Amino acid sequence: MADKGKKTILVVEDEKSIAQILAFNLMQAGYAYEIAFDGEEGLNKALAGDFDLILLDIMLPKMDGFEVCRRVRERLATPIIMVTARQDEIDKIFGLDVGADDYVTKPFKIKELLARIKANIRRSKNELVTDPTFDNGVITIRNLVIDNSSYTVTRDDEQVSLTKKEYELLYFLASNKGKIFTREQILENVWGYDSYLGDLQNVDVTVSRLRKKLEKDTANPEYFFTKRNAGYYVK
Repeated sequence: MADKGKKTILVVEDEKSIAQILAFNLMQAGYAYEIAFDGEEGLNKALAGDFDLILLDIMLPKMDGFEVCRRVRERLATPIIMVTARQDEIDKIFGLDVGADDYVTKPFKIKELLARIKANIRRSKNELVTDPTFDNGVITIRNLVIDNSSYTVTRDDEQVSLTKKEYELLYFLASNKGKIFTREQILENVWGYDSYLGDLQNVDVTVSRLRKKLEKDTANPEYFFTKRNAGYYVK
């Protein structure tokens, strides 16, 4: 059902009734779509196609959604929303760790899911704007260098591997050095939607992952700070 004139969504969902509901609502919202009913098919379609976003179930035949997400992230930056019936917090954390941009739990409201799809595509197409006050888009905070021209981060001259969302959050806070942002403000600026649509814990999890990757001692941070009852900031 791909249409070159429309944004195209890949739906990877083994429950045909749910896949059909998603397909109908995507079509009604003006999107083109393709469907894969297992993980292997989903991975092959994702790597072979040119999709604007992937809706990815976790519990899939042949290859689970975590592995599909991980392999897609090795090659592509396509936004991925994980859609699952599983409520376990560890699943959400692991999904974000392997590169998912967002996470929704069944049963979900179609209106909310469509809003998340729109927000994630918008964030993907409108890449972070380089602030002209930084030299060629490079932000240096002591021994941490963030190069927005190549989307790379180095610490002590060693490159740090970050997911797309980790990078976006780091760049956002670093480009507003010293300014405190609430989780709601971060969700709106980095994830692209209001807090009523998003899980504020996504912010906490992503900050926690960044601290583990960038701080030598997370108990005594050099870069990421928390202002009690206020929010997060970089200094």
